[in-house]
Amino acid sequence: MRSCVRVTAALFAWTVPVGPGCGSEVSQQGACRMARWLPRSTDLTRFCQKLNRVKTLEADMMETSFNRCLSTIDLTLLGIGGMVGSGLYVLTGTVAKEIAGPAVIVSFIIAGFASLLAALCYAEFGARVPKTGSAYMFTYVSVGEIWAFLIGWNVLLEYMIGGAAVARAWSGYLDSIFNHKIKNFTETHVGAWQVPFLAHYPDFLAAAILLVATAFISFGAKVSSWLNHVFSAISMGVILFILIMGFVLTQPKNWSAQEGGFAPYGLSGIMAGTATCFYAFVGFDVIAASSEEARNPQKAVPRAIAFSLGLATGAYILVSMVLTLMVPWHTLDPDSALADAFYRRGYSWAGFLVAAGSICAMNTVLLSNLFSLPRIVYAMAEDGLFFQVFSRVHPRTQVPVIGIVVFGLLMALLALVFDLEALVQFLSIGTLLAYTFVAASIIVLRFQQQKVDGPAQPAGSQPNPEQREGIAAPELKEYESFSDKLQLVGSDKSKEHREPGQLKAAFEPYLEFLSDFYPGEVVTVAVVTLMVSAVCLCSILVFGNTHLHLPTWSYSLLLVLFSLGFVLSLLLIWAHEQQRSTQTFQIPLVPLSPALSIVLNIYLMLKLSYMTWLRFAIWLILGLLVYFGYGIWHSKENLREPRPQRVSARYVVFPSGSLEETVQAVQPSPQPAAGLPDTDTPEAKR
Repeated sequence: MRSCVRVTAALFAWTVPVGPGCGSEVSQQGACRMARWLPRSTDLTRFCQKLNRVKTLEADMMETSFNRCLSTIDLTLLGIGGMVGSGLYVLTGTVAKEIAGPAVIVSFIIAGFASLLAALCYAEFGARVPKTGSAYMFTYVSVGEIWAFLIGWNVLLEYMIGGAAVARAWSGYLDSIFNHKIKNFTETHVGAWQVPFLAHYPDFLAAAILLVATAFISFGAKVSSWLNHVFSAISMGVILFILIMGFVLTQPKNWSAQEGGFAPYGLSGIMAGTATCFYAFVGFDVIAASSEEARNPQKAVPRAIAFSLGLATGAYILVSMVLTLMVPWHTLDPDSALADAFYRRGYSWAGFLVAAGSICAMNTVLLSNLFSLPRIVYAMAEDGLFFQVFSRVHPRTQVPVIGIVVFGLLMALLALVFDLEALVQFLSIGTLLAYTFVAASIIVLRFQQQKVDGPAQPAGSQPNPEQREGIAAPELKEYESFSDKLQLVGSDKSKEHREPGQLKAAFEPYLEFLSDFYPGEVVTVAVVTLMVSAVCLCSILVFGNTHLHLPTWSYSLLLVLFSLGFVLSLLLIWAHEQQRSTQTFQIPLVPLSPALSIVLNIYLMLKLSYMTWLRFAIWLILGLLVYFGYGIWHSKENLREPRPQRVSARYVVFPSGSLEETVQAVQPSPQPAAGLPDTDTPEAKR
């Protein structure tokens, strides 16, 4: 099919010079070359659409290449094992001595509350999208591809650092049982380092335990679950012993003013300790990452997250209370606080028991990290955003063995050379960022229309707009008479059904100008505005008095302005329709609950040190290089996008100065039958 379009623009720009030398043929050719290299608006629009495309889910989300063999108890113990480990046996002493004092209890309470808000978001996503990938998958199905990749890239680092940090804590506790003989032997025969952010000596024991755990994880989910059950039972027994024996040995004077008081570092120390204490609660997302191997993820995932987070939070609060009441907080040993406290109170046998039990608890954390990390990498590789070799699943064990081995070796390398404290601070920022994006994804997804895969279209057919968007076409109604039609139309208008993302009927008279936007479009803009307002508000709270030195009037004015922007964005989101209740778990008080999670997570991120942000920025730059060098070109969503239609154009210049343009759409010619000539070729037309 051909069509001709006459363009009435004169070609004086190519024939009449406008200045000396400007009309030369050389300058025309140079301008033409520059025009070719400049990006067009359509190309930029298409590029932005590629960056923000969302993942299309299969109709049957229960279908998987993994083995669905995990029950609610398995997932709960997996979550407890991921949270109760080095955070309980090491981090409590570190934060109490160096950051918050006995007020570490308050730090754990705030961190537990913030983790609860994030955990509810994970629970809803894990029940609705029972696929491996955790925060990466949740962001991909609701926000966009590049954001999902960056979250997955940071979650990947989170698990690697988590495993390495726990391995170093495991090594330190085992060394404390033998009076640091392992450390002294290594420093004497291998040497010590004096490099910032690196360990003082290479920890070969930590690297060895990671390699052993990697071997066990590669045997399959059933073996990993059985080992986790054994170590979790021992860990919970040790925690009960610590609480009972510790409360017997408590001395209230350790919280008195003579010892520095309850909160020697003030509110700033409590909040800084809260940001670091997030390391203790990163384990609950292991449950969401394992949802593709759960038997009934719609019920098992929310229950397991609630049970495990509640038990872990209670354990952290009680153990912190016992620890700071047994001995003065400023005399704690950061490397092995609990075991050292029992030793100093004269119960060496109890200290030995605590050290042995803590090793079992840390084994569960190692297993959970090594269990989840290869599945995150598998999800990214399966979507084409990461190297395809990591998407291979072993046919017998039904686990991604290549990912387990490769990232187990990387964990061992990190544990060999890096310091625990630097790793923990780096871990907090990645976790908080993942929590923030998952909370924002909950708001976006709740106010979006549900998209389902429609029936396959015949080749060459064009689906209607409703089918392209995955929206059911409106049902046709029949009326007996014109009067019946008027009555039914009037009743339908009073009971008009509004889709998710549309403005509520009660707000239409006041916000009528918002009715012209597509459903969910205003909500997406409001979510972005809400996050920007939260970043500005938290920046003023954290840096307004200390770094920016703002006067009181400007400090108060900026707080009011950004708070107003945050509240208005929240109200604008609330003025739109949400998705109706489904059979799966849904977080209550949306958008308020996710918005509170976003504010708290951003505030805690800004409390971290600038060196943590610098290392985080370097890691993000590396991730962008991987995405633009590999992921954007191999993404499977490219296969779902319609290819742009090729158009050929011929231009003929007439003496009158007008331009005749003939535009012809180039369609692929069908293959001629064997022995028959192609009728579209010039030879056939002759």
